[in-house]
Amino acid sequence: MRADTKITRNSGRGTRRRVVPVIWTVPLPVLVSGTVLALTGAIGLWQILPGQITPTVGVGHGRGMSQVGAFDNARAGWSAEEILGHYYPGADLGQIGPTTIGVRLQAQDDATLDTFAAAGAQVAGRTIGPGDAAHLTPLPDGGANVVVTAGCDGEVLWQDATDDPFVYPVGAGAGRPAEEHLTLCGGTAYRGALGVALEGESYRTVNQVDLDDYLAGVLPAEMQANWADQGGFEALRAQAIAARSYALAESRYDYAQTCDTTDCQAYPGTVKEDSRSTEAVAATTGTVLLRDGQILRSEYSAAPDGGRPADIETFAVGPAPSELVESAPAPVVPVVPAPPDLTIEALAGESVIDTEYRRIGGAGSAVGAPIGPEMLLPQRAGTYRMYTNGVIVATQTLGAQVVDFSTLLQLVPDAGDQLPATASGRPKLKTPEGGLPQVVSPGGPQGVQFPSDAEVRGEPVHGPVNPAATVGAPGSGMGHAYGPGAAPGLYDGE
Repeated sequence: MRADTKITRNSGRGTRRRVVPVIWTVPLPVLVSGTVLALTGAIGLWQILPGQITPTVGVGHGRGMSQVGAFDNARAGWSAEEILGHYYPGADLGQIGPTTIGVRLQAQDDATLDTFAAAGAQVAGRTIGPGDAAHLTPLPDGGANVVVTAGCDGEVLWQDATDDPFVYPVGAGAGRPAEEHLTLCGGTAYRGALGVALEGESYRTVNQVDLDDYLAGVLPAEMQANWADQGGFEALRAQAIAARSYALAESRYDYAQTCDTTDCQAYPGTVKEDSRSTEAVAATTGTVLLRDGQILRSEYSAAPDGGRPADIETFAVGPAPSELVESAPAPVVPVVPAPPDLTIEALAGESVIDTEYRRIGGAGSAVGAPIGPEMLLPQRAGTYRMYTNGVIVATQTLGAQVVDFSTLLQLVPDAGDQLPATASGRPKLKTPEGGLPQVVSPGGPQGVQFPSDAEVRGEPVHGPVNPAATVGAPGSGMGHAYGPGAAPGLYDGE
């Protein structure tokens, strides 16, 4: 049996409406109760086409386009437009320009962003080298603390605060090569930029990515790319248009439009990308479904009975195509203007710990010679470096301070096997009257704090800001406390 349904295409030349034939499929008997699905007639179809129509992410809710039905209809000769006309009767086709979308990576919730790229990357207005990792924690003002290390777990190369909480690939635009993709330390790779945001007090990771780059990851996670080899390429084209429309109609968060799980659309980054599904995305670039001129949140599922035409009036809509901001993620230009008052520290490229070590006399001071690289404190609450007779610890709150080895072990219990032989005796370090530096849990709101002599006496601490101040406890803000005249180190002769 055949019936007529209509789909309208909006173009720059006006509106064109056409009537296309629709083949009504015979529904296969199913029984759905809660999440339990009993198949009877559907079993025969699954056996006839073994492995060809297995849903990639489950059967789903059954609303809108059936991916299985789209595959069957594509094999019967339907175009993507005819498939969409059947499942979304009354919808129009519209066109958009290049657009960027923000995607919340839910597996990264409550974690810092730790990422690198084989070709290097850009963060905080600076370029980092191939394989160097950027570690970002969000700040309440919308910026981020940044720590850059050699590899994911290597020594600290530099650290800073930035009002742009994103890491960018070294090249601009969509379709970048694999070596420019940003890879999570211990995880998968993503096209576009990766950044951080706060939702209340919770950390969130966001992938800011060109829409078609995003769909290159979505399509093979939602529909089997090998359907293109089995007469189902038009189903992939229909899926690309539906997925593009769904994403653009989303508006879930202040910091991102959509998410990366089946709560929204499955999006595992680049790991499942396939040239066949990417071709389907490219073949539909800019095409979206509209209802009354607004982008339709075109729901779909893997309903195995072929599905039914949807009542699109029950679906939400997003912005009109004209309301979209046409853009694409681009790296920050790494131009760092020379400050008007260039300091010795800035010229030398020193860290806060290096500056303090030079200030107290370097190798000729009470702490002696360095015996290892600068390392991160737990929870990225700051950094430390060991010397033959003591340790310099730097935190966001008070800058650099000299402490003894016993204090270091309270902060970093695993550092015991790194201690020098001189650690067996008490280093000749002086603690201000009033007690040892106080140790606050690195996960606490204030991070690790070491009071100065002035603070112990209840006096205010003064001194100019050092632009190279170190990263503090997550979420605590970036205070640049260290500088000449700031909290003094705790060493003999201070």
